Amino acid sequence: MAKPFNFCFQQAGNNVHKLYIYDDVTAYGTFDWTTWTFKDSETSAKYFREQLAAIPDADTIELHINSNGGSVKEGVAIYSQLKQAACKKIGYVDGVAYSVAFLILQACDERVMGLGTSALVHNMWMSVDGNSKELRKAADDLDVLMESNRKIFLERSNLEEQQLIEMMEAETFLTPDQCLEYGLIDRIDSYQADEKDIQEKLMEQVQQLSGVIAQQKSLRELMQSLQQPVGVPPASTPAPQQGKKLANQLANLFKNM
Repeated sequence: MAKPFNFCFQQAGNNVHKLYIYDDVTAYGTFDWTTWTFKDSETSAKYFREQLAAIPDADTIELHINSNGGSVKEGVAIYSQLKQAACKKIGYVDGVAYSVAFLILQACDERVMGLGTSALVHNMWMSVDGNSKELRKAADDLDVLMESNRKIFLERSNLEEQQLIEMMEAETFLTPDQCLEYGLIDRIDSYQADEKDIQEKLMEQVQQLSGVIAQQKSLRELMQSLQQPVGVPPASTPAPQQGKKLANQLANLFKNM
């Protein structure tokens, strides 16, 4: 089966490497029911470690974020790896940067939000069971984790800690203007999408979709051959030009969406 369309890393040329967090931050990918194993996550600390190791110190990273957040453990590790990377790092919020995804943005030398984007700061939460002593310990542990988490936001912002505590307790959504006022980003940009990137991603989608259609067609032909009476010639298959025509039609369909 064709691999799901899910991109995270792309070299853009001119020594610029584009990194994408376009999903929940997690140590595990989707579950593969055919192998009963989890696929590799492209938003895990392990995956970031592998990709960052291949980027020279003299190059530039563009980190693009559109994520609801996710695992604090993985997110803090990604933040730390980005902070340790010697290359220049520019972070862009393309949609939403919620929870730990907004924390990861703070590792960038330049933090940018686009028009219409938003951020969210809130207290951590966890699922826990046990006796009363274990539940109280879990609450105390969360307080320690939150104190460490707040220091990341306070490092470059102009917020007072008590103000940040109140914002997190209220689960505060922030506009780009508010983030800029609080010093949580460096600028607001009305940047335009890279047309070349859009075309490349579009063609990759079309190719993968064409592959799925081809597999379905092969299965259909196999079922027809099993039902075909002995001695009767199989039905003729479409000419190759029809497949090319289908790909072009699909490309035009995606382009006009």
